[in-house]
Amino acid sequence: MGLLDILLGRSRPVAPDLDQLFALPSAAITLQAAAGFTPTGTGAVCFATVEGGAFAEARQEVQALLDADAERDSSPVEISRDEYGYSWLVSRRDPDDLPALVSDLHAVNTALEGSGFGPQLLCSVAGFQDSEQRRLGLVYLYKRGTFYPFAPLAGTEQQRDNSLELQIKAALTDDLRIEQDLSRWFPIWGA
Repeated sequence: MGLLDILLGRSRPVAPDLDQLFALPSAAITLQAAAGFTPTGTGAVCFATVEGGAFAEARQEVQALLDADAERDSSPVEISRDEYGYSWLVSRRDPDDLPALVSDLHAVNTALEGSGFGPQLLCSVAGFQDSEQRRLGLVYLYKRGTFYPFAPLAGTEQQRDNSLELQIKAALTDDLRIEQDLSRWFPIWGA
């Protein structure tokens, strides 16, 4: 960063560190002890859809890579598109095998990044729930290299449990690189 950047208040963007995803299994232990949340076995990678043969080919390669996993004992990887036009690649694993789910998420991100589509990556999310069936997602922001909790309120349309999100933030501060700017804790409805 140059002197002019410092004087004008510009900062260099944080480089994505996909290896941060591998901190999720240890964070899950803390999450279960502190708040009673356990993995659901579902995770997803969200990316901006790009038209063209190269992107379609990269997406098919990623899906084939994950579908070919012989240990997958649930439904195959799914690709869906949300109402905003973003694509979600959803992976389902046994809830007790969070490391395999994290490996799936890492593989998708790495493959798309390696194919030159890193700028299209938005986030990855791993799902959790507690004994009261409250849902929680730990969201990894690709462009920030940080995590944040997302807790939709059950039985409501597009409302969040902000107090639970702040409780989870406090519990996981030592386990994950938590996004400190709360305005970047974007809702991911329907994820």
